[in-house]
Amino acid sequence: MKTRNKLLTLLILSSGAAAATALINKAIKLSATSRNVLEEPEALCYKWRLGNIHYTKTGTGKPILLVHDLAPASSGYEWKNLVGKLAETYTVYTIDLLGFGRSEKPNLTYTNYLYVQLLPDFIKSEIGHRTDIIASGSSAALGIMACSNSPELFNQLLFINPESLLSCSQVPGKNAKLYKIILDLPIAGTLIYNIACSKQFITKEFLTNYYYNPYSVKTRVIDAYHESAHLGESPKSVYASLKCNYVKCNIAAALKKIDNSIYLLGGGAIDDIGECMEEYKEYNPAVEYAVVPNTKLLPHLEKSAEVFDMIQTYLS
Repeated sequence: MKTRNKLLTLLILSSGAAAATALINKAIKLSATSRNVLEEPEALCYKWRLGNIHYTKTGTGKPILLVHDLAPASSGYEWKNLVGKLAETYTVYTIDLLGFGRSEKPNLTYTNYLYVQLLPDFIKSEIGHRTDIIASGSSAALGIMACSNSPELFNQLLFINPESLLSCSQVPGKNAKLYKIILDLPIAGTLIYNIACSKQFITKEFLTNYYYNPYSVKTRVIDAYHESAHLGESPKSVYASLKCNYVKCNIAAALKKIDNSIYLLGGGAIDDIGECMEEYKEYNPAVEYAVVPNTKLLPHLEKSAEVFDMIQTYLS
């Protein structure tokens, strides 16, 4: 009888804890998405086979596609300080990749193959012309692979703080499947995700890794990234795939193969950024690069005027 009572008590406590955690998860999502910082009056939708893709189209002129980094909180908002200036001479497209921002976030395993398919499909369907592309961070590797597979769709390539070739070549570890199973748990996995993508964590990323000058970080930018991380059906799914390296791809062969003009911009305050860009040039001598002084991972948000001038110099 005592054992039975203990089991019953344990069951009641466990159920209560699960219910409380579920309520906490729901409250976090509601709080993160209630401000509608990312709401845009002229947003467009590309109905891709795996989910609806949010994008914007601004300006007139030859097309240019802006692709955000692959942090869980990333979205096309990353380009907000550049779009208006670029739109004076280009038709500017910003895209929220599947699983990010305002695009759909289905519960699936996100892979490099998925995104390498998405970029050409989007260009063919929504742009309809060979296009320049600017991609930041981990998305640079996807741009290189997509260009290698469909060179007729890509013109000039500009990458901001691309990952090192060594980082790009990482593969899922032996515990990747187990870790993904844990993150996919409806209550516990969501709580882990909410902690990893909390406003406190995002703020720390901006202060230590994204911006050089911490006093330049605006509250609205933090709110936009926090909102982006919690929108959609299953935002934790892409986080799980990123943490398990399913989106990584070895780009060495593709980098050697493509004959497009390639320009790299690096944050001057990032350790070893010069060595990283020089490595790209060793694989493809057509690569040119420059450093944006006193910036880190998001120079296009922190010092957009300087980055715009560099883009104009290269793409003109």
